Amino acid sequence: MNRFHGTALGFATVLLCATCAREEGSSEVNPVQQFGITASNAFFYYDDLERATAFYTETLGIELVADYGFAKILHIAPTSYLVLVDAARGMHTTDEPKSVALALITDQLDEWFAYLESRDVEMKYGYDPVEGRPHHGFVILDPEGYYLEFERFNRHPENERLMPILDRAQTIPVDPGPQANAPSGLGFKATVIWLYYKDMEGIQRFYEDRFGLTLLVDQGWAKIYQTSPSGFLGLVDETRGMHSFSEQKAVTVSFFTDDLHGWFEYARATGAFELRSTELDEDGPRVQAFVGYDPGGYYLEFDTFLPHPDNEVLLESLRRWRAARP
Repeated sequence: MNRFHGTALGFATVLLCATCAREEGSSEVNPVQQFGITASNAFFYYDDLERATAFYTETLGIELVADYGFAKILHIAPTSYLVLVDAARGMHTTDEPKSVALALITDQLDEWFAYLESRDVEMKYGYDPVEGRPHHGFVILDPEGYYLEFERFNRHPENERLMPILDRAQTIPVDPGPQANAPSGLGFKATVIWLYYKDMEGIQRFYEDRFGLTLLVDQGWAKIYQTSPSGFLGLVDETRGMHSFSEQKAVTVSFFTDDLHGWFEYARATGAFELRSTELDEDGPRVQAFVGYDPGGYYLEFDTFLPHPDNEVLLESLRRWRAARP
């Protein structure tokens, strides 16, 4: 049976609720709860993909769970992934501004800083752990200039709703393989994908009303939402953040889901967000996907991975960490 046919009646109800909610000016349908997000992900784009892959897998010790040749899928935290893409084959080019920062959440901030200093990695912002701050961190540049923020959230009133989630999160240790250089025992427990906007009020309404996300941390000029058990989305006022707003951006934000058809039909039927194509891409042997846009111009890709030899390790990681959720 076609998956959409099997959910048609449920989706008709969702569509009716969404239409009524739009007329009333509020949202009663929650697509995240209805269709689900199994993992959070981002796509970064490179001229020298092999060099970038070596940095992430060897210097940082992050596990490579799928290799498509032109794209490498890395498993960072329980439900947090990163895909490195050959810019010659991707939807973005390396000429576009890198209007994104990826926060790698860890309880081992001091150890990571000491190790990366010893590796002569390029630092963008140093480590200054002033007591009493809600979070501490430092920022490095990857081989082609993407910002990687190593961050620890601290016990603080600002993080009251976040800390119980992070306390339950398991740290994925670095890959102990022969090519990894990071010290054994280091790892990451979550990620935050930071995006940069001019209209903060408008983008909050979009992700809360159209996606059904709930504000978790309010830093004033930055807002954090949970998208998967270990994945978070951070919306940042570009006047205060590490990046400025740009029309073009060398990044795609991605969500892994088991209900690709539900998300696609929700977006197409309700106009919740603009779609790049009116047709669902179902031709690939490894992945089915579609792409939309948020109001700030960030590409939003929804992915379902199919049984395929290239996906064996990736699918096993998704199954293993789904089973490990609290």
